[in-house]
Amino acid sequence: MYQDKTLTCRDCGADFIFSASEQEFYNDKGFTNEPGRCPQCRLARKQRNNGGGFNRGSSDRQPREMFSAVCAECGAETEVPFRPSGNRPVYCRDCFRKNSRY
Repeated sequence: MYQDKTLTCRDCGADFIFSASEQEFYNDKGFTNEPGRCPQCRLARKQRNNGGGFNRGSSDRQPREMFSAVCAECGAETEVPFRPSGNRPVYCRDCFRKNSRY
């Protein structure tokens, strides 16, 4: 049904292949436009746009500071990624998941 297409990157001008499997993926996701950038320029753009924000893949990121707390539901000692203020309940991971609406 789909056939590989050669497209031209709008950023660097290089030709790249828009494979049949990529076209099928785009169609399955409901995307109506073909990619305008080659894979290298897409990756570079993502890295530029994510420069100041949270980057899950960054290996040079500092470890998150954790704070000790006691779970308001089960009383277990736990660690949380924020400083508990004392005016709201803090839950361990299991109790949070149990009570979470998400």
